[in-house]
Amino acid sequence: MCAAPAGSAARIYGVNDGLGAVFGIVSGMAGYTGGSEVVLAAGLAGTLASALSMGAGAYLAAKSEREVYESEISREQAEIDENPHEELLELELFYQLKGFSPEESRAMAERIHKDPAQFTRTLVHEELGLSQETFPKPWRSAASAGVSTAVGGFIPIIPFFFAVGLRAVIASFIISTIAHFAVGAAKTLVTTRSWWSSGLEMTFVGVLEAAVTYGVGVAFAHY
Repeated sequence: MCAAPAGSAARIYGVNDGLGAVFGIVSGMAGYTGGSEVVLAAGLAGTLASALSMGAGAYLAAKSEREVYESEISREQAEIDENPHEELLELELFYQLKGFSPEESRAMAERIHKDPAQFTRTLVHEELGLSQETFPKPWRSAASAGVSTAVGGFIPIIPFFFAVGLRAVIASFIISTIAHFAVGAAKTLVTTRSWWSSGLEMTFVGVLEAAVTYGVGVAFAHY
């Protein structure tokens, strides 16, 4: 099976987080209120909060990765300015460790050395495995995480737009359980597990979460 792109994995987990968080909120409020209009308001608030939280977290994480990269670039540039010959020999050694002959390594290192910016980036990549191309853009990461989380969070509250009471609660439980299975199965795009077992595991977790939060809501309603 081919590995899914990193962006696809992030979106799958974003839907998973939104679905799990809001399903718990909806179940708890359904138990507490019996499925009144309050559930819809709580679900919408939970969806918005989850989406903003995930978006902000993704933005800060991507921004931090870029700041680390820029810091390493500055550090490596300082080392090059201080001892350029030693850094050139270091790059040669990296290529020799990859199986190139001393002559080939020397030629490759000297060719890269002619472009100072590329030379610095190459050393950072060889030493630390960091590459600017692999880092996500902060705003793009924030939008992807926020939207995918909102999509997952919106699923449990759909029935409450059209009904209230027990009918809406049951409908929410059914579509959320199906969604849990689908998200669990989709996770196999980034894992080697069976889609069937992954889907069932996610379904079990979702049902357990709903049962616990619904029970807590009922307990508070009778407190």
